[in-house]
Amino acid sequence: MIDMALLEREMTAWRHDLHAHPEFGFEEKRTAAFVAAKLREFGLDVAEGVGGTGVVGTLKRGSSNRAIALRADMDALRITEQGTANYRSLNEGVMHACGHDGHTTMLLGAARQLAEEGGFDGTVRFIFQPAEEWGKGALAMLDDGLMARFPFEEIYGLHNMPGLPVGHFETRVGSFMSAEDNFEIVLKGVGGHAARPHWGNEVLVAACALVTNLQTIVSRRLSPTDIGVVSVTELITDGTRNALPGLARILGDARSFRPEVSAEIERQMRIVAQGTALAHNVSAEVTYTREFVPLMNDAVLVEEAFAAAATVFKPEAIAVAKEPMTGSEDFARFLDHVPGCFVFVGNGENSAPLHNPTFDFNDAGLLHGMGFHVAITRRRLPERQ
Repeated sequence: MIDMALLEREMTAWRHDLHAHPEFGFEEKRTAAFVAAKLREFGLDVAEGVGGTGVVGTLKRGSSNRAIALRADMDALRITEQGTANYRSLNEGVMHACGHDGHTTMLLGAARQLAEEGGFDGTVRFIFQPAEEWGKGALAMLDDGLMARFPFEEIYGLHNMPGLPVGHFETRVGSFMSAEDNFEIVLKGVGGHAARPHWGNEVLVAACALVTNLQTIVSRRLSPTDIGVVSVTELITDGTRNALPGLARILGDARSFRPEVSAEIERQMRIVAQGTALAHNVSAEVTYTREFVPLMNDAVLVEEAFAAAATVFKPEAIAVAKEPMTGSEDFARFLDHVPGCFVFVGNGENSAPLHNPTFDFNDAGLLHGMGFHVAITRRRLPERQ
């Protein structure tokens, strides 16, 4: 049997190394090489460069033809770290502000334990995915023939959750995480001198009105029974201190859980943008794209995940998530091909928020996430008696 205390120390060292060397999506060359080297050290078959910088490790035991997949994301964010740990980011302007260093480490730990101890009959695909943060990595791996080259019948993944105590576990059937749509609205008018607004047709007042009017999409134009979020995140103009702008860009994102709600948000956004522009005698151009699809957990596999969690977490630490989360995850792209289940594991009640410059993955949760990966593998690929 593997020495868990020793493995935890090794995993902590791996995690700190990954944290100190974060890489943005599709730039995870060092991370991918680190992962591939560890998997080969554990005795797995390894494929690199899947979907750009993705890595797939394959572990087979017994005679069963069944195969499942376990997935972790590897990429970091373009955020300058403000943490003070001695393993803080060495790559200026890039940091692991979402805990993907921890996710990668937990899956590596599971690969090591399963390789050394077995306890399952079938094939496990360990998928280390690039570029999750901007929703392109899963599609890149799928477009590179993931399902044909490394077939599997179901897939599992996890994410750390600030605010949830370490050692706690949550998931739910059906809608679990939302779609994410991105939008850009360009307003065009005629800029001019700040002292003579009537000589031109400036766009800043129109842009401010539009930012406010966009908030009516959810509050007044969607059914109260539908969940939707419309957030403006940027307002950029070509004005300066004494010059009124003639061009303004409004950027943001929208979240929803059903395709028809996403479509209605887009339709209403175009109506609101054109109406606001007309009222201010400027023009509006709307660009609307769909980056993430809703993450829908399979009912049967959620129950299997809860059963596996019961062997790792204390009974009182296992719960059904009360409501879906309006964050997005491109793990959902895999669910277009096979059923699966995504879960949350606690990162601590005092954890900084995800995507915060002071965030750090809580090493106390490493064995819990690793244990879930091992437990769901052994439950879904049981040894024959």
